[in-house]
Amino acid sequence: MPELPEVETTVRGLARFLQGERIVSVRVNRPDMRRPFPPDLVQALTGATVSGLTRRAKYGILHTDRDHAMVFHLGMSGRWRIDPDQPEKHDHLVLETAEHVFALNDPRRFGSVDLLLAPELDAWPPFAALGPEPLGDLLTAAHLRAATKGRKQAIKLLLLDQRIIAGLGNIYVCEALWRSGIHPRKAGGKVTMPQLERLVPMIREVLEQSIRDGGSTLRDFAQPDGELGYFATRFDVYGREGQACHRDDGGVIRRFVQGGRSTWFCPVCQK
Repeated sequence: MPELPEVETTVRGLARFLQGERIVSVRVNRPDMRRPFPPDLVQALTGATVSGLTRRAKYGILHTDRDHAMVFHLGMSGRWRIDPDQPEKHDHLVLETAEHVFALNDPRRFGSVDLLLAPELDAWPPFAALGPEPLGDLLTAAHLRAATKGRKQAIKLLLLDQRIIAGLGNIYVCEALWRSGIHPRKAGGKVTMPQLERLVPMIREVLEQSIRDGGSTLRDFAQPDGELGYFATRFDVYGREGQACHRDDGGVIRRFVQGGRSTWFCPVCQK
Protein backbone atom coordinates (compact mmCIF):
# COMPACT_ATOMS: atom_id res chain seq x y z
CA MET A 1 0.00 0.00 0.00
CA PRO A 2 1.34 3.48 -0.84
CA GLU A 3 2.30 5.07 2.47
CA LEU A 4 2.58 8.73 3.48
CA PRO A 5 5.76 9.51 1.47
CA GLU A 6 4.23 7.96 -1.66
CA VAL A 7 1.06 10.03 -1.24
CA GLU A 8 3.07 13.19 -0.54
CA THR A 9 5.18 12.51 -3.65
CA THR A 10 1.99 12.03 -5.67
CA VAL A 11 0.44 15.26 -4.42
CA ARG A 12 3.59 17.26 -5.16
CA GLY A 13 3.85 15.69 -8.61
CA LEU A 14 0.25 16.54 -9.46
CA ALA A 15 0.62 20.08 -8.14
CA ARG A 16 3.36 20.82 -10.67
CA PHE A 17 0.87 20.36 -13.50
CA LEU A 18 -2.57 21.01 -11.92
CA GLN A 19 -2.06 23.97 -9.59
CA GLY A 20 -3.98 26.95 -10.97
CA GLU A 21 -5.28 25.02 -13.98
CA ARG A 22 -8.91 24.78 -15.09
CA ILE A 23 -10.38 21.28 -15.44
CA VAL A 24 -12.08 21.18 -18.82
CA SER A 25 -13.20 17.55 -18.79
CA VAL A 26 -13.95 14.85 -16.20
CA ARG A 27 -14.59 11.24 -17.23
CA VAL A 28 -15.58 8.38 -14.94
CA ASN A 29 -14.94 5.03 -16.66
CA ARG A 30 -16.64 2.74 -14.16
CA PRO A 31 -19.22 3.24 -11.41
CA ASP A 32 -16.97 2.48 -8.47
CA MET A 33 -13.63 1.55 -6.98
CA ARG A 34 -13.74 0.55 -3.31
CA ARG A 35 -17.04 2.42 -3.21
CA PRO A 36 -19.09 4.28 -5.81
CA PHE A 37 -17.82 7.49 -7.35
CA PRO A 38 -19.78 10.53 -6.09
CA PRO A 39 -22.76 11.05 -8.44
CA ASP A 40 -22.08 14.78 -8.77
CA LEU A 41 -18.30 14.48 -9.25
CA VAL A 42 -18.32 15.31 -12.97
CA GLN A 43 -20.56 18.33 -12.56
CA ALA A 44 -18.66 19.66 -9.53
CA LEU A 45 -15.20 19.46 -11.11
CA THR A 46 -15.87 20.34 -14.77
CA GLY A 47 -14.92 23.97 -15.26
CA ALA A 48 -13.40 24.29 -11.79
CA THR A 49 -9.93 25.74 -11.25
CA VAL A 50 -7.54 23.80 -9.03
CA SER A 51 -6.59 26.12 -6.19
CA GLY A 52 -4.25 23.69 -4.44
CA LEU A 53 -3.29 20.10 -3.64
CA THR A 54 -2.62 18.93 -0.11
CA ARG A 55 -2.30 15.71 1.86
CA ARG A 56 -3.95 14.53 5.08
CA ALA A 57 -2.57 11.24 6.43
CA LYS A 58 -2.63 8.92 3.39
CA TYR A 59 -5.27 10.91 1.51
CA GLY A 60 -4.66 13.42 -1.26
CA ILE A 61 -6.94 16.46 -1.52
CA LEU A 62 -7.63 18.44 -4.69
CA HIS A 63 -8.98 21.88 -3.74
CA THR A 64 -10.96 23.98 -6.23
CA ASP A 65 -12.22 27.54 -6.53
CA ARG A 66 -15.70 26.20 -5.89
CA ASP A 67 -17.18 24.89 -2.65
CA HIS A 68 -15.99 21.34 -3.29
CA ALA A 69 -12.78 19.41 -2.73
CA MET A 70 -12.00 15.97 -4.15
CA VAL A 71 -10.37 13.55 -1.71
CA PHE A 72 -8.60 10.50 -3.11
CA HIS A 73 -7.01 7.44 -1.54
CA LEU A 74 -4.65 5.26 -3.57
CA GLY A 75 -5.64 2.01 -1.85
CA MET A 76 -3.29 -0.91 -2.47
CA SER A 77 -2.15 -0.20 -6.01
CA GLY A 78 -3.48 3.17 -7.15
CA ARG A 79 -1.47 5.89 -8.84
CA TRP A 80 -2.03 8.93 -11.02
CA ARG A 81 -0.65 8.87 -14.57
CA ILE A 82 0.14 12.20 -16.20
CA ASP A 83 -0.19 12.44 -19.97
CA PRO A 84 -0.26 8.66 -20.51
CA ASP A 85 0.76 7.47 -23.97
CA GLN A 86 -2.50 5.57 -24.26
CA PRO A 87 -5.51 4.75 -22.07
CA GLU A 88 -5.36 1.69 -19.85
CA LYS A 89 -8.07 -0.67 -18.66
CA HIS A 90 -7.72 0.48 -15.06
CA ASP A 91 -7.82 4.24 -15.69
CA HIS A 92 -11.02 4.71 -13.68
CA LEU A 93 -11.08 8.51 -13.45
CA VAL A 94 -9.65 10.91 -16.03
CA LEU A 95 -9.25 14.68 -15.58
CA GLU A 96 -8.20 16.95 -18.44
CA THR A 97 -6.92 20.50 -18.52
CA ALA A 98 -6.04 22.49 -21.61
CA GLU A 99 -2.50 21.08 -21.51
CA HIS A 100 -2.53 17.75 -19.66
CA VAL A 101 -4.39 14.53 -18.95
CA PHE A 102 -4.48 12.93 -15.48
CA ALA A 103 -5.62 9.33 -15.10
CA LEU A 104 -6.29 7.67 -11.74
CA ASN A 105 -5.22 4.08 -12.36
CA ASP A 106 -6.05 1.36 -9.80
CA PRO A 107 -5.91 -2.30 -10.90
CA ARG A 108 -7.17 -3.68 -7.58
CA ARG A 109 -9.76 -0.96 -7.02
CA PHE A 110 -9.07 -0.58 -3.29
CA GLY A 111 -8.73 3.17 -3.76
CA SER A 112 -11.51 5.70 -3.35
CA VAL A 113 -12.67 9.14 -4.46
CA ASP A 114 -14.90 11.37 -2.35
CA LEU A 115 -16.37 14.80 -2.97
CA LEU A 116 -16.73 17.05 0.06
CA LEU A 117 -17.72 20.59 0.80
CA ALA A 118 -14.48 22.40 1.61
CA PRO A 119 -15.64 23.79 4.99
CA GLU A 120 -16.55 20.25 6.08
CA LEU A 121 -13.18 18.61 5.39
CA ASP A 122 -11.93 18.64 8.98
CA ALA A 123 -15.21 17.19 10.26
CA TRP A 124 -15.29 14.35 7.71
CA PRO A 125 -15.22 11.16 9.86
CA PRO A 126 -11.99 9.69 8.40
CA PHE A 127 -10.24 13.01 9.12
CA ALA A 128 -11.92 13.95 12.41
CA ALA A 129 -10.46 10.94 14.24
CA LEU A 130 -6.88 11.44 13.04
CA GLY A 131 -3.97 12.41 15.26
CA PRO A 132 -1.37 15.04 14.34
CA GLU A 133 0.58 14.88 11.11
CA PRO A 134 4.05 13.34 11.65
CA LEU A 135 5.68 16.15 9.68
CA GLY A 136 3.77 18.88 11.50
CA ASP A 137 4.57 20.86 14.63
CA LEU A 138 1.86 19.17 16.70
CA LEU A 139 3.78 15.88 16.84
CA THR A 140 5.97 16.25 19.91
CA ALA A 141 7.49 14.00 22.54
CA ALA A 142 4.96 15.46 24.98
CA HIS A 143 2.10 14.39 22.70
CA LEU A 144 3.48 10.85 22.50
CA ARG A 145 4.01 10.77 26.27
CA ALA A 146 0.36 11.71 26.85
CA ALA A 147 -0.85 9.16 24.28
CA THR A 148 1.28 6.27 25.59
CA LYS A 149 1.35 6.93 29.35
CA GLY A 150 0.39 3.81 31.26
CA ARG A 151 -0.24 1.83 28.05
CA LYS A 152 0.76 -1.84 28.01
CA GLN A 153 0.39 -2.14 24.25
CA ALA A 154 3.63 -2.34 22.27
CA ILE A 155 5.04 0.99 21.08
CA LYS A 156 5.13 -0.29 17.48
CA LEU A 157 1.36 -0.86 17.50
CA LEU A 158 0.67 2.45 19.21
CA LEU A 159 2.62 4.31 16.53
CA LEU A 160 0.49 2.64 13.87
CA ASP A 161 -2.69 3.89 15.58
CA GLN A 162 -3.93 6.68 13.31
CA ARG A 163 -5.58 8.37 16.30
CA ILE A 164 -2.10 8.92 17.76
CA ILE A 165 -0.21 9.82 14.58
CA ALA A 166 -1.88 10.34 11.20
CA GLY A 167 -0.57 8.42 8.23
CA LEU A 168 2.41 6.66 9.78
CA GLY A 169 2.70 3.17 8.27
CA ASN A 170 4.53 -0.09 8.93
CA ILE A 171 7.69 0.58 6.92
CA TYR A 172 8.44 3.91 8.52
CA VAL A 173 7.56 2.84 12.06
CA CYS A 174 10.06 -0.03 11.80
CA GLU A 175 12.72 2.29 10.43
CA ALA A 176 12.10 5.09 12.96
CA LEU A 177 12.21 2.69 15.91
CA TRP A 178 15.54 1.30 14.70
CA ARG A 179 16.99 4.79 14.32
CA SER A 180 15.77 5.62 17.83
CA GLY A 181 17.08 2.40 19.40
CA ILE A 182 13.64 1.42 20.72
CA HIS A 183 12.49 -2.21 20.77
CA PRO A 184 9.17 -2.57 18.90
CA ARG A 185 7.76 -4.87 21.60
CA LYS A 186 8.41 -2.41 24.43
CA ALA A 187 5.22 -1.35 26.20
CA GLY A 188 4.28 2.20 25.26
CA GLY A 189 4.07 3.26 28.88
CA LYS A 190 7.64 2.09 29.51
CA VAL A 191 9.22 4.08 26.69
CA THR A 192 11.16 6.83 28.42
CA MET A 193 10.89 10.53 27.69
CA PRO A 194 14.48 10.66 26.35
CA GLN A 195 13.57 7.82 23.96
CA LEU A 196 10.47 9.69 22.79
CA GLU A 197 12.57 12.83 22.31
CA ARG A 198 14.84 10.80 20.00
CA LEU A 199 11.89 9.14 18.26
CA VAL A 200 10.05 12.26 17.05
CA PRO A 201 12.92 13.66 14.93
CA MET A 202 13.68 10.17 13.64
CA ILE A 203 10.08 9.81 12.43
CA ARG A 204 10.42 13.08 10.55
CA GLU A 205 13.87 12.20 9.22
CA VAL A 206 12.87 8.86 7.74
CA LEU A 207 9.71 10.29 6.15
CA GLU A 208 11.52 13.29 4.69
CA GLN A 209 14.26 11.09 3.25
CA SER A 210 11.70 8.85 1.62
CA ILE A 211 9.86 11.83 0.14
CA ARG A 212 13.12 13.15 -1.33
CA ASP A 213 13.76 9.68 -2.79
CA GLY A 214 10.31 9.51 -4.35
CA GLY A 215 8.93 6.87 -1.99
CA SER A 216 9.68 3.21 -1.52
CA THR A 217 8.08 1.82 -4.68
CA LEU A 218 6.91 -1.43 -3.16
CA ARG A 219 4.93 -3.62 -5.56
CA ASP A 220 2.85 -1.39 -7.86
CA PHE A 221 3.60 2.16 -6.78
CA ALA A 222 5.19 4.68 -9.12
CA GLN A 223 5.22 8.47 -9.11
CA PRO A 224 2.79 10.36 -11.39
CA ASP A 225 5.52 10.83 -14.00
CA GLY A 226 6.17 7.08 -14.03
CA GLU A 227 9.47 7.29 -12.17
CA LEU A 228 10.17 4.75 -9.44
CA GLY A 229 11.13 5.81 -5.92
CA TYR A 230 14.30 4.32 -4.48
CA PHE A 231 14.05 4.75 -0.71
CA ALA A 232 13.74 0.95 -0.44
CA THR A 233 17.46 0.79 -1.17
CA ARG A 234 18.06 2.65 2.10
CA PHE A 235 16.09 0.40 4.47
CA ASP A 236 17.97 -0.34 7.69
CA VAL A 237 15.65 -3.06 9.00
CA TYR A 238 12.52 -3.41 6.86
CA GLY A 239 12.69 -6.59 4.78
CA ARG A 240 16.26 -7.35 5.96
CA GLU A 241 15.66 -10.47 8.08
CA GLY A 242 18.88 -12.45 8.60
CA GLN A 243 21.16 -9.60 7.48
CA ALA A 244 23.70 -7.76 9.60
CA CYS A 245 22.61 -4.62 11.43
CA HIS A 246 23.91 -1.48 9.74
CA ARG A 247 25.30 -0.31 13.07
CA ASP A 248 27.92 -3.08 12.92
CA ASP A 249 27.04 -4.04 16.47
CA GLY A 250 27.04 -7.77 15.78
CA GLY A 251 23.25 -7.83 15.61
CA VAL A 252 21.32 -9.72 12.96
CA ILE A 253 17.96 -8.33 11.84
CA ARG A 254 15.00 -10.41 13.01
CA ARG A 255 11.37 -10.48 11.96
CA PHE A 256 8.21 -11.38 13.86
CA VAL A 257 4.49 -10.82 13.34
CA GLN A 258 2.97 -8.09 15.45
CA GLY A 259 -0.66 -7.02 15.16
CA GLY A 260 -0.98 -8.98 11.93
CA ARG A 261 2.00 -7.24 10.29
CA SER A 262 5.67 -8.11 10.03
CA THR A 263 8.07 -6.23 12.28
CA TRP A 264 11.83 -6.07 11.66
CA PHE A 265 14.31 -5.02 14.35
CA CYS A 266 17.83 -5.49 15.69
CA PRO A 267 17.88 -7.37 19.01
CA VAL A 268 21.23 -5.81 19.96
CA CYS A 269 20.75 -2.06 19.51
CA GLN A 270 17.00 -1.74 20.09
CA LYS A 271 16.11 -1.85 23.79
